[in-house]
Amino acid sequence: MKNNHGQHSFFGKNMLCTLKSYEFESIGRFGRMFREVSPLYTNPIEVNKLGAPGGPMEGTSPPQLTNDIPLGMIFFGQFIDHDITFDTQSNFSSINNPVEIENTRTANLDLDCIFGGGPEDEPFLYDKPNGRGLYLLTGKTNQNQGQAAKLEKHDLPRTGTETAIIGDPRNDENRVISQFQLAMIRFYNANYEAIKTANPHKSAVEIYEEARKLVMYHYQWIVVNEFLPLLCGSQIVDGILGSGRKYYQPCEKPFIPVEFSVAAYRFGHSMINQELKLQPSGDIHSIFSPQFGRGFEKIKNDKQVIHWETLFNFDGTYQRAEKLDTKLAAILLDLPFIQSTNSADRSLATRNLRRGQSFLLPSGETIAQCMERDTAEINDVKNLIQNLAQTHGINIDSGTPLWFYILAEAEEIGRMDRSGSKPGEGLGPVGATIVAETIIGLLEMDEESYLGSNRDWFPTLGTDGNFTMKDLLTMANTAVDL
Repeated sequence: MKNNHGQHSFFGKNMLCTLKSYEFESIGRFGRMFREVSPLYTNPIEVNKLGAPGGPMEGTSPPQLTNDIPLGMIFFGQFIDHDITFDTQSNFSSINNPVEIENTRTANLDLDCIFGGGPEDEPFLYDKPNGRGLYLLTGKTNQNQGQAAKLEKHDLPRTGTETAIIGDPRNDENRVISQFQLAMIRFYNANYEAIKTANPHKSAVEIYEEARKLVMYHYQWIVVNEFLPLLCGSQIVDGILGSGRKYYQPCEKPFIPVEFSVAAYRFGHSMINQELKLQPSGDIHSIFSPQFGRGFEKIKNDKQVIHWETLFNFDGTYQRAEKLDTKLAAILLDLPFIQSTNSADRSLATRNLRRGQSFLLPSGETIAQCMERDTAEINDVKNLIQNLAQTHGINIDSGTPLWFYILAEAEEIGRMDRSGSKPGEGLGPVGATIVAETIIGLLEMDEESYLGSNRDWFPTLGTDGNFTMKDLLTMANTAVDL
């Protein structure tokens, strides 16, 4: 029999809902979007070949770039990921049951990575009690120890050992994500100050709640109206917003599907450039260079300060992300910070493939069939995959790991806009549907989000009811450190 979403089911609809309620909502915040299909098994030797340096996934030099996707948007995708997921329990060497793995972040786009548990639960994130108000700390207001005053305003608040004082330590793991965390803090502080100035009678807590909600709504607006259309395509996003979700269907509470977290949302690994610059006239650096920052350390000189027009579309001169395809930058297939004699441990591609296998993910072809994608379309993607595999002597005839299928689908079909598909410019229909349905679903099931609480809302900042990443970063850049 089929359930109401066209998927084959061994249970009736009510039984499925009961199982979901028990598995996803009582135990954890991870689960499966497609519960009734069998997992794929791929010989580990073939998995290692697929992701190995010099194999079919090693990118070319010079890299192939997208036409219109800012490189900064890929790092923004990492920021979103940190906002909704944090798995500290799974590993490659055993089978991982998603319903037994705790997600230590809320499955909401609520910016808990910025606000933490709020000023009452985590007061160390906020300015010292001095009657000024509940501003979030920056490097300047924290007066970072051992850092030049001119650099403090460009850095996160830090302890004397350079540890960032933020809601999620992962948001200090590279220079871009660290600086974006600071931009969000400054964006909140600017809105807090504006509300405080306009409403001097309100208490600090009232201003905090109003500013937090305003910041959260505008962030969510960018996710839905700028990030998702760029990476998933307007055709897919408009279809979900217009006709509803077909595959991400929690009964009561949201959960993170492993098809999303372990496969589809790892698309950004294909789009990260091996070399980039932080300033318009600055030098080009490797993403793992000391100049770019290896993470978890303070800014040491002016050249490490990011100018956002180099990473986002301010005036058309921004750096483009690499094409979304089956290739990764060569350095990602031999990660310099992984201390292991096993080459499979040092390849990000192989790690992704092993993780998918450990979570018992179905093949990409199986998921495409569950979504009732056209057979000819599936065959076109499969032909690309088989040609790549056979050229390198790899046997994956039994099926394609979901993550690799999604990359191949992006290369073959790509982003589906109103004007048609654009290979390499974004996710194809299977990957885009998993990503967009999950993110939109998380918002729709959150009673504090704008899609879950007030669908009449539109941005009050920006221009004519629209608000973009450029607007957010401009406001953050011009905010006064208070």
